[in-house]
Amino acid sequence: MKLLEGKTVLVTGASTGIGRAAAVGAAKAGADVVINYHSRDDEAAACVAEIEAAGQRGLAIKGDVAAPETATEFVVKAVEAFGKVDVMVSNAGICPFHSFLDMPVETVQRTVQVNLLGGYFMCQAAANQMVRQGHGGALIAVSSISALVGGEYQTHYTPTKAGLHSLMQSTAIALGKHGIRCNSVLPGTILTEINKDDLADEAKRKYMEARIPLGRLGQAEDLAGPIVFLASDMAAYVTGAALLVDGGAFVNLQ
Repeated sequence: MKLLEGKTVLVTGASTGIGRAAAVGAAKAGADVVINYHSRDDEAAACVAEIEAAGQRGLAIKGDVAAPETATEFVVKAVEAFGKVDVMVSNAGICPFHSFLDMPVETVQRTVQVNLLGGYFMCQAAANQMVRQGHGGALIAVSSISALVGGEYQTHYTPTKAGLHSLMQSTAIALGKHGIRCNSVLPGTILTEINKDDLADEAKRKYMEARIPLGRLGQAEDLAGPIVFLASDMAAYVTGAALLVDGGAFVNLQ
């Protein structure tokens, strides 16, 4: 039996990067998968094709997670299509790098709306559906190593990722009585759309690689296994936890 056989998994921000890897990983583990995406129609369709190639049902629903109504619509359409929601992977996020002293107000607001409030309302909508269903479920937030450490050009971003980590801790308490488990994954430096321009500098990339005990930057697929584990019944007694997926970067202070 596959780890997620019979489950319906929802993933936000899944047209590329970690979200796409999580969606495809869930399908390979036996789940039907509904993805949210913001604007990349072709990439979203390709993600659904990969889900279907794994032998599962897939559906893409376009929407901006910064709008609270997007969360309600996402869950409603998922239930209409596949009958239920077992897992919500809140992944959608942005990080427009910028210095602190001249940070534009709109950049801060947009980052908070997408990363933190988007995650909040997606998890809330999914949790309400899970409570109505009455058989529990799992919420997984894609936080970041940036929830634990600072970044000079990420003063708007790191608080949102710390907020998602904290949200999972609090919802673990709020939803435990409903059998809903709430956990976060904290990726380290993963090669995605968010940082591809920043890491185009070869010297910076080699510096970052040298700081990681496993000797390489992460790939989006490195998150698929940990997310599938937390979504599965193998993690039946895991809630309120945060799993670092960073190649050992966080512990490498010296």
